Amino acid sequence: MATRPSVNPSLDPAMFAPGPARDARFTVVERWVDCVNLPEGHDEKTIEFLHRQMNEEIDGLETTARSLLDYPDVEWDIRMRLARQCSDEARHVLMFRRLFEKRGGQVGQYPVMNFQYRIITKVDSLPGRLAVQNRSFEAEGIDAIEPAIAEASSHGDDELATLFEFQLADEIGHVRFANDYISQMARKDPRSVMQVGRALNYASQAFAQVMGQEAIDGVKYGVNAQGRLEAGFRPEEVEFLASGRAKMAGQRASDSASKEPESREDSSS
Repeated sequence: MATRPSVNPSLDPAMFAPGPARDARFTVVERWVDCVNLPEGHDEKTIEFLHRQMNEEIDGLETTARSLLDYPDVEWDIRMRLARQCSDEARHVLMFRRLFEKRGGQVGQYPVMNFQYRIITKVDSLPGRLAVQNRSFEAEGIDAIEPAIAEASSHGDDELATLFEFQLADEIGHVRFANDYISQMARKDPRSVMQVGRALNYASQAFAQVMGQEAIDGVKYGVNAQGRLEAGFRPEEVEFLASGRAKMAGQRASDSASKEPESREDSSS
């Protein structure tokens, strides 16, 4: 197994809720740089991803269950939607674990992070939590899964592509539920708009601390416009996001091109 980099200083504890319990098989780290981040083409890259994603789905299950516990007085329909999401996340855990172990992996083989749980459960309102968990983190999943399906299919990995297709369908449903609920709450209680804004601002700061600029800059996927529209985003929201991603991609390409002459000069000297 690839070795893990030395651990960076701990996160600011004031910014994060306590993490969920994990048994002795797991090594839990706090920052992306402390995970086993393998390069494209590495023999273990896919299996490490399956292990990491399995744990992230556990986080999704635990976070949604916490919302059921922490907000017992919300409408019955909303509680049922949260319960269904718990069921979906549990099914995802089993899907990823089954494929991971089928390919020779052992639970606990790689370090894991629980940043999603620690960020989301720090938010003190249900609209805020769903804005971060479903409308942000899971919406990013909608974008990331689409090219992952294409890549798996191009390599003849139909088993992994099918897993992603099932996951994508569920993620779209989760994000649509959050969008509907947040819109409903904005009409019913305008204060919820401020709750969502505070939650997103906080989550952005906490996420940057966990992931670091290297991980954020390493995002290569674009925007799954059709998936986001099906999930209840407005066309203007999707267009704005796609424009921002395109600008970021252009900036990365420009930065990379500007570094190439320096590399050639260094190698020739």
